[in-house]
Amino acid sequence: MSEPILASPGLRVLPPARHGDLFDTVIRAEDRVVLIDGVYHQAPALRHKEILAAMGRRVAVLGAASIGALRAAELAPYGMLGIGSIYTAYARGDIEGDDEVAVGQAPDGEFGALTWPLVNLRHVLNFAVAAGVLHQERAAGILAALREVYYPQRTWAAVRAVCCSQGEAAFASWLAERREQDRYFGDLKRADALAAVRAAFVGPTAATHMVAQPALWETAYFRRWSNTAVRERVDGLELSLEDRLVYQQVFDPAFRDRWAAYLEHLSQYPADGGPGLPLAERLAQLTGGGLPADRVFHPALDLRDEHAVALLLAGETDEDRHAVARYADALAWARRSRPGFSTAAVRDGLARDLLLRVWRCREGEFDAEASARGLVRAASAVEAAKRLVPGFLEETKRTEAAHGGP
Repeated sequence: MSEPILASPGLRVLPPARHGDLFDTVIRAEDRVVLIDGVYHQAPALRHKEILAAMGRRVAVLGAASIGALRAAELAPYGMLGIGSIYTAYARGDIEGDDEVAVGQAPDGEFGALTWPLVNLRHVLNFAVAAGVLHQERAAGILAALREVYYPQRTWAAVRAVCCSQGEAAFASWLAERREQDRYFGDLKRADALAAVRAAFVGPTAATHMVAQPALWETAYFRRWSNTAVRERVDGLELSLEDRLVYQQVFDPAFRDRWAAYLEHLSQYPADGGPGLPLAERLAQLTGGGLPADRVFHPALDLRDEHAVALLLAGETDEDRHAVARYADALAWARRSRPGFSTAAVRDGLARDLLLRVWRCREGEFDAEASARGLVRAASAVEAAKRLVPGFLEETKRTEAAHGGP
């Protein structure tokens, strides 16, 4: 969209939203996010709980035009503000499916729409009826026929072909003329998107006065997404905190002590505000002291907790951070070079061998070692370590080559 308002100071225009985008630490309390487009076919879509969490941080979230209108209609009771005709149609139940706003996009990273969404087609058909080009019944027939075309195939050529097959070549010619005169003719999504951006610049919105409570979004799934999204720039490197933690859990010989210190901190300062107790005393109350603390307590990590992160990464070195960056690069290269590759595709045996080799423990000690490092059990440790396997294998090959090994 080429509009003066998009050059306004303080406005950042970003690509279509996807799962994880609202965890960006650049988005702060009192900011306003205008959600318009979002991916959902080629990548995970932006989830409702991510929006609720952003509003819980006192971020005003407005939605319009596309997935923004759909999410706003769904989350209006919790403080998300919807703007425009498409949002209103969703909110009233006049339209329902996400196919109403879905469009096909080029696979090369360009985000322009290559196809026509149903909301725009309905809009131009209404114009045609008002102009006397079509009767209402004929317009309804065209819309029904176009609805049968799969959304990524509903190109302008397909629209023309469907109209001609319905005996409506005159309407197709009329629409082509209107589009030649105005390339945005009938683009209801664009009009709603611009209206939402303008609304974001006009005073406080209703959403700024409503705060979604954590009970709505602080689930185990949300915590997992949040941890995956937390990143920091350290020593010039953009690193995932989760990657850094897993690296320490696997490679830091002293991490057992770090995990014990973390459990002690949680016992002394419970997150729920309950009474603090020394860990040994709490353990004695629960088990009589017969089990180590790491076998009894398995707290859900929140990597947004700066104090917890400081405790767990206390032993991290500059060399460790650069290793994390190399391992992340190796994993990214594996994904690029092997279509369909994911960490789930890494064989359990490879990750298991990595851990046994690094920890220098026997099979019978594997569960206990994983637990002492905060990984709960051997199976969980294997899953966590899979992200490290491509980098570990690459470094092992380089080391063996340097020493004349096989």
